[in-house]
Formats: sequence, structure tokens, C-alpha cells
Amino acid sequence: MMINKRLIGTVRESKKYIAGNVAMQWCSLAANIAMMTAVTGLLASLYDKTAEKGSVFVTALIAVIALVIRFICTTLSSRMGYLSSRSVKKTLREKIYGKLLRLGASYNEQVKTSEVVQVAVEGVEQLETYFGAYLPQFFYACLAPLTLFVYLCFVNVPCAVVLLVCVPLIPVSIAAVQTWAKKLLSKYWVQYTALGDTFLENLQGLVTLKIYQADGFKNEEMNHEAEKFRRITMKVLAMQLNSITIMDFIAYGGAALGVIMAATQFRAGNVTLSGCLLIILLSADFFIPMRQLGSFFHVAMNGMAASDKIFGLLDLPEPAGKTGCFPEDYGILCDNLRFSYGGNSSDEGLPSGKGDSGEGTSSDREREILHGICMEFPQGGFVSIVGESGCGKSTAAAVLMGRNQGYGGSVKIGGKELKDIKEAELMKNITYISHQSYLFKGTVRENLLMGKPDASDRELWEVLERANLAGFLKSEGGLDALLMEKASNLSGGQRQRLALARALLHDSPVYIFDEATSNIDVESENDIMREIHALAGQKTVILISHRLANVTVSDNIYVMDAGKVAESGSHEELLEGDGIYAKLWNTQQNLENYGNIQDGYQDGHSAGAEGRVRGKGGAAV
Repeated sequence: MMINKRLIGTVRESKKYIAGNVAMQWCSLAANIAMMTAVTGLLASLYDKTAEKGSVFVTALIAVIALVIRFICTTLSSRMGYLSSRSVKKTLREKIYGKLLRLGASYNEQVKTSEVVQVAVEGVEQLETYFGAYLPQFFYACLAPLTLFVYLCFVNVPCAVVLLVCVPLIPVSIAAVQTWAKKLLSKYWVQYTALGDTFLENLQGLVTLKIYQADGFKNEEMNHEAEKFRRITMKVLAMQLNSITIMDFIAYGGAALGVIMAATQFRAGNVTLSGCLLIILLSADFFIPMRQLGSFFHVAMNGMAASDKIFGLLDLPEPAGKTGCFPEDYGILCDNLRFSYGGNSSDEGLPSGKGDSGEGTSSDREREILHGICMEFPQGGFVSIVGESGCGKSTAAAVLMGRNQGYGGSVKIGGKELKDIKEAELMKNITYISHQSYLFKGTVRENLLMGKPDASDRELWEVLERANLAGFLKSEGGLDALLMEKASNLSGGQRQRLALARALLHDSPVYIFDEATSNIDVESENDIMREIHALAGQKTVILISHRLANVTVSDNIYVMDAGKVAESGSHEELLEGDGIYAKLWNTQQNLENYGNIQDGYQDGHSAGAEGRVRGKGGAAV
């Protein structure tokens, strides 16, 4: 009952602690039997007036020794439970972490981050009770009644048999609600993870919700999810309360039946007074272990539901073993590249999500983002990808980084298929810089050393100089300047320049800049673009940008439209072609020229106002 062999096998180290816990509880029971035997013997002798002078002292000594043994056993039992729980948390969290590492950067294609967090934290905590309390109690609850039965058979067989027969009624009642409880707790965990997912998303987007005053709507959404969670929680509590009531009735009823049997047997002369008292005192011990098992049952059931989630994560399919190393020739060639969110793109070019027949539905085709694109990124070349928002630029970059798995067609680096190259090799040799590169809470030094753990302070300052951030940081505490979460104490441009410095320190042969200058000030944009141009020729540089002024010096420019490569060529060639690129270029130039005219008007207006003030008062105010 509730013995998950796979779970126990997964945490093998806990077995010795569970066995030790059971042994300590059994020793405590044996000490209690010895103490009760001595006490009832003394009471019977006092009643019969046959007690000797030293019997009280001997009984007291036995009681003291038994209490000391029980104290030691209880302490050691708790210690064993703690060690078992610790090994469970350590082992399972290591396995979850290892699984995520094996899944790689594309893990979130198969599982939500919020679910991983909940399973790794709350789910493992629930299994702590399963291993630390439920399993030891399960084995002890089986051993204790048998021990008492054997011992009481020497006192009175009928009483021992009746008590033993009543004990299984508790696990029977547990088993009766187990199926119902399992389904209920499964729904509980589904709702729990859904609530956690909604909460995490709203928390991360809280600033945006406040800006657009949409927090009220999201508050109602959270209330709706919380109400659903409250209802399922109340159902779980009601189920627990009902089953506990049944177990209490059986336990106390069984103990009362033992008392009645003892009194009946004593009246019939089938048991001595000391034996009668001993049966009365020990009858509750027949049921207490099983009753305690019942109290752990519901927590253990929750742990079982959590284990289903944990094994669901651990059983996720992993990418096939990759053995390929990053080639010395790191030119990249994409041939008929296709990608669909929600599944793997087939080699025949059909979108993902199809059955064995290979026929995709219209919705499958709508989900395909990249439609057979062909691109080439020569070693040491500077190639840009441009296009309107949603055309597939960032999706293509994610495929090149190995974050989007299951693409169709071919992506080769130096003649080696991307799928065959180890992820560690890709991470080592390809550096990806997005418009929201993550900076961790800590010092500037700690964030930079992620790019090169053995870098010297001189190297750190060199990349900061290149990112035009050294002067600012020297006035703010240097390399030991503290950053808040997501470096929120820096401006957007400073954050992006610090991310650039870390990327430069990584010094990989391939760099992918995905809208790295988006939503930052002009000065920071110029600093970043200067370094991108400096890298070109030394490294393979792939620049994804919505601002065409940044890509004009590229060796080649790919223009994407609706998931396809619509045009390619140099800046001059694309302008001469008078296609999509030329239209985008003209539109952006008109907007920028309009902005310059407006700025000139504002400057002229300000200058005129200043002159008028000077004319009246002689000095600028």
C-alpha cells in the first residue's frame, strides 16, 4: 500500500535510515512492553498483598531504564527521519537539476519553468514526509501488532487474536479512500501548478500591468484561479477529515474491545489480574502505530501525487546523445530550414504535430514559423538578418543557438550538422546577446566572470573600457559594485553595455546579436555598434536588427518576410532592387529625417526664446 518501488529505488540511500528508524521504534516498543509488564506485575502483587519489599524499587528501576531507552530511541528515530529526508531532497533535486542540464537550453519547450520550480521545491518537500515519516511508520505499523500479538499470546490467546484481527480494519479503511484520494490529489496538483504559473507570470509583468492599468483584470483572473484552488483544497481537507474520523472510530473501538475482552477473560478466570491489566494497557499499542500511519497517509498521498509530477519531468525525452565537437571551420549553412512551435518539423517539410500518415492539418501549417529558409554565414563574415516584427528572425537565431530543437532541413557548422554537436560545445563557441540579456544580483565582477571564470582584473577592465562603462563603474565602486536583481539599479543602456562586456570576455568564434541595441539610448547604441563592427572580420558576426542603419556595412543582408528569405545582398544591391528592403529603408529614413526636423525646430525655438530673454534682460535665465 503506497509503496512506490521506483521512488524508493531512486533514493537508495534512504533505505538504511528507514530501517534504522523502524529498529529504534521497535526497541522503544520493547522497552514499553517491559515497563508495562513490571508495573502490572507490581499492581497485581500489591492487590494480592504478595509484594516483596524490594519489588517497588525494582519496578521503579525498570521503569526508569525503559523511559531512558524510549527517550534515546525516540531521539535516534527522529535523527534517522531527518537523515532520510535530507538524502531524499538532495538526491531528487540533483536528479531534477541534472535532467534540466541534459534537456539543455530548450527544456522550456517541454515543461514550464514555474512547474519545474514547484516540483523541485514543494513537490520534494512533500516527499520528505513520505520518506522521513510515512515509510518508517508503515513498516513499524506492520511489525508492532505482530510483536504485541506474539507477546500477548503468552498471556491470553483469545484477546491477542481479537486485537490482531481488528488492526487490519484501519488499512482497509485507508485503502477504501485511496483511489478517490489519488484522483483528488492529482487534480489538486494540476490546479496548484496552474495557480503558480499564473502568479509567476503576473509577478514578472507587474510593472507592465501597472503601466496599462490592467492589474485589476489580472487580479480578477488570480482570484478566479485562487478560488478554484480553494475549492479543490477544501475537498482534499474534507476527504482527510472523513477518513481520519473512520480511523479514529476503528482505533478507539478496537482498544475498547480489547478492554472488554480482557475483563471478560479475567472474569472467566482465563487470565490473571496482572495479565488482564497488561492487555488493557497494551491494547491501545495495537492500534496507535496504524493510527499514526493513517495520519501520515494523506501527506504521503500528496507526496505520491508530487512524485508523479517529478517522474513526469524526469521521464521527458532527452536529445539523442551528441558527441560532435565544434569544428575549426565554423562557417554556418542553413539549407531548407523549417521550424514549428509545438512539435518537431518533419524531414519532408511538413509542420509538426502530424499523425503517422504524415498529413498535417491547416492549424499545423499555421504554426510553422520558418518555411524552408536558406542562409549562409561564412567564417569571419558579418551577416545581418532584417525584417518586420514576427517574420522569424529571432526564431532562426534560437535554432542556430540550439535552443529550438526539432527543426527540419539542415543547419551545418563547418560541415557538421548542428543536431550532432554537443550543447556544451555550442554554448562555448557561440555567444548570444539579446535585447534583454540577464544580469544577476551580485557584483559586477561576478557577472563578468561568467564569461571567463579565470579572467584577471586587467581583462575585466579592458572589456569594460571597450563597452565604454569603465569610467562610470570606477565612480560606483569598481568591479565590486553591487547590482540589484536584473541590474535594476543601472539604466537600460548600461545594462546592455555590461552584457556586451561579458560577451566580449567570452571570446567565442561566433557572435549572434539579436536586437542588442533595442530600446536603449543613442550613446549606448553607438558604443555597442562600434564593438560589433570591430568584431566583424575577426569573428563570425550575425546581427539581427530592426534598424537598417545598423546593418549597412554588412557583407550580406538577408531580408525575411513571413518566415521566408525574401531578398539577400549588400545594402547597395538591396536598395537597387527596390524591394522590401528598399521600402523599409525609405520608411525608416523618412521617420528619422522627420525626427531630425522636429528636433531642429525645437532647438531653433529654444534658441529664439533664449535670444528674446537675453534681449530683455541681458543674460540667459
